[in-house]
Amino acid sequence: MASVKVFGSPTSSEVARVLACLFEKEVDFQLIRLDNYKGVQRKPEYLKLQPTGQALTFEDGKTTLVESRAICRHISEKYAEKGNKDLLGAGTLERALIEQWLQTEAQSFEPPSSALVFHLAFAPMIGIETDEMVVEESKKKLAKVLDIYEQRLQETRFLAGDKFTLADLSHLPNAHRIVKSTECAKLFMSRKMVSRWWEEISGRADVEEGGGDAEGGTSSILKHWTEENV
Repeated sequence: MASVKVFGSPTSSEVARVLACLFEKEVDFQLIRLDNYKGVQRKPEYLKLQPTGQALTFEDGKTTLVESRAICRHISEKYAEKGNKDLLGAGTLERALIEQWLQTEAQSFEPPSSALVFHLAFAPMIGIETDEMVVEESKKKLAKVLDIYEQRLQETRFLAGDKFTLADLSHLPNAHRIVKSTECAKLFMSRKMVSRWWEEISGRADVEEGGGDAEGGTSSILKHWTEENV
């Protein structure tokens, strides 16, 4: 049995991000599915594992982590010789660029994109009325971020350079949901370089091949992120 375990639901962007990294690194793992909207993470048996009740918990032997980007860094470091060896870069400059764009994703891309994903996809499914003011404000904020990406991607193939790295991978879950949204797809597809970048990172060959202990690879994870009931 795989020593790596992921507790959570693929519908969570945090979980999907970690699963995508595991597939990229070709690391065997076991996915223990939890329904976040039924409060499974608040049950005593889960709180023994994760006292704060986070929707994502990652176990690798005796190591337990709960933040998706930290988990992706851990996976990329520990399993450096497996799968995609470029995720964290080679040398200090590449690593610094990757960290810079990871920070941009976490601080600038994540907040508005997560707000859009919640209000357009998840809120209706759990009986919460969509807040149109939040949606419109989030669109404006995300558009500004994508304008920066458009300029950057005129200079480089991927955000941190000419190799696919964690800086790109970290965008996959929320970007996938937004591109699938009729209302928001144009945020990506109306920008030539952003559209080209998205088509490339979401359609990578090894992404389609898959691996690990879940069905189908990263493409399957993205499919679950779009289609699986919350």
